[in-house]
Amino acid sequence: MEQLTLELKDIKVSFLDKVVLNIKSLSVYQFDRIGIVGKNGEGKSTLLKVMKGEIQPIKGKVNQKVELGYFKQVDSPSSQEADYKVLSQLSVPDHYISELSGGEQTKLKLAQVFSHYYEGLLLDEPTTHLDADGVDFLIKELTYYYGSLIVVSHDRYLLDQVVTKIWEVERGKVTEYTGNYSDYVEQKELEKKQHLKKYQKYEKDRSRLLAAAGEKMKKAEKVTLANASMSKKETKTPANRMFMTKSKDTSQKAIQRSAKALEQRANQLEDVEAPEAEKVIRFQQPTTLQMHNKFPVMGEHVHLTVGKKTLLEEASFQFPLGKTIAIKGNNGSGKSTLLKHIVEQGDGIVLSPKVVFGSYCQHDYQFQRGKTVIGFMKEQSEYQESRIRSVLHAMAFTGNDLIKDVSELSGGEAIRLTLCQLFLGSYNVLILDEPTNFLDLHSMAALESFLSAYLGTVLLVSHDRAFVDRVADHVYEIDKKEMKQRY
Repeated sequence: MEQLTLELKDIKVSFLDKVVLNIKSLSVYQFDRIGIVGKNGEGKSTLLKVMKGEIQPIKGKVNQKVELGYFKQVDSPSSQEADYKVLSQLSVPDHYISELSGGEQTKLKLAQVFSHYYEGLLLDEPTTHLDADGVDFLIKELTYYYGSLIVVSHDRYLLDQVVTKIWEVERGKVTEYTGNYSDYVEQKELEKKQHLKKYQKYEKDRSRLLAAAGEKMKKAEKVTLANASMSKKETKTPANRMFMTKSKDTSQKAIQRSAKALEQRANQLEDVEAPEAEKVIRFQQPTTLQMHNKFPVMGEHVHLTVGKKTLLEEASFQFPLGKTIAIKGNNGSGKSTLLKHIVEQGDGIVLSPKVVFGSYCQHDYQFQRGKTVIGFMKEQSEYQESRIRSVLHAMAFTGNDLIKDVSELSGGEAIRLTLCQLFLGSYNVLILDEPTNFLDLHSMAALESFLSAYLGTVLLVSHDRAFVDRVADHVYEIDKKEMKQRY
């Protein structure tokens, strides 16, 4: 029997007046490989912190039976030593932490975790800023890891490769699904179909019962009218009249009782909420922004350097109109630098005269106080308010979220709002530098839908393989100072 490594009983965690976690029982065993998913703010990272003991629940008990290694999502690398061999495998340069890129800092944190053996690992978004080589290293290490693994991640490729259970965190509850992320998606789709089928049956049964009750009531009304008509014509003895009237009244009341019984049955049916309709969002481009150049963004013998380091040598490329182009490459290869060079129309960059850029860059977002989410978007967009609300809703801005002050948004919320603003703004070329970092899987799905419906040209950098596979029409890679088209 597998060893129990971690157990949670009757856990309750709340912030202010909001219950974040309300868990009856969760158990983790020696060879469990668990992926935690859920929308931003649902409590995924909080759950890891409760397991590690960094957050004490207001109720319940955490029984930690083994030492747990912990990779934190947002913290910088610690001063903890890392094995030289692991550092070398991850290609972490021997620099001060402040001089390392985001991806290099992630690699250093991973090296520190994997330099020691823990019987349990808690990993919170370990692929953030990580290039393809770093993700491959992580997957290899986790594949041969001999212990309990619990990982919060939006990287579907990672989850498909390493986990055998999914914990979905929603409204404080944790629901377990067997299998990897793709299996989880299939089960969720099946649940949606079953929900729809159940709702359709509910609607059909309710409509049938109410229709039958309506017919009964009509019949009762006809009996009432017939009784009234016959009463006027009645010429028989008073005794007979009283008997017949009583008989007719009894018949009428029986029909009415039958109708009310049908209505009661309809009202007693188990309520089934209507499934949320999936709205198809289209982004119509104003005629003033439409371009006719076959290749609105081109590079001719581009030479790109940062300090003394050469990133590109004599690179030439043509990015086609209306397509989504993904640029891949290892950390430090020059992807973000190239995007900036294109936006600034640096040496060797040839742009269509009508190009209007909208840009999202890593960590490059902030908002001024005094504007609500919906107010900000109405100022930034020429679309109707109904369309603006639809796009915000797709990115999980609903209810009171719409009247939040934009200066008080969390990092994840600010990223989602920036992406909404770009797709609803007056641009025809979007520049997206790692747009999926810190997005939950729900918001990533919405972003994928936005991209499929967007009529302009998109240049993006992303290390998320599943995301690139789903959205990119063409893929380029910066490799050995060359720009190579992969497809």
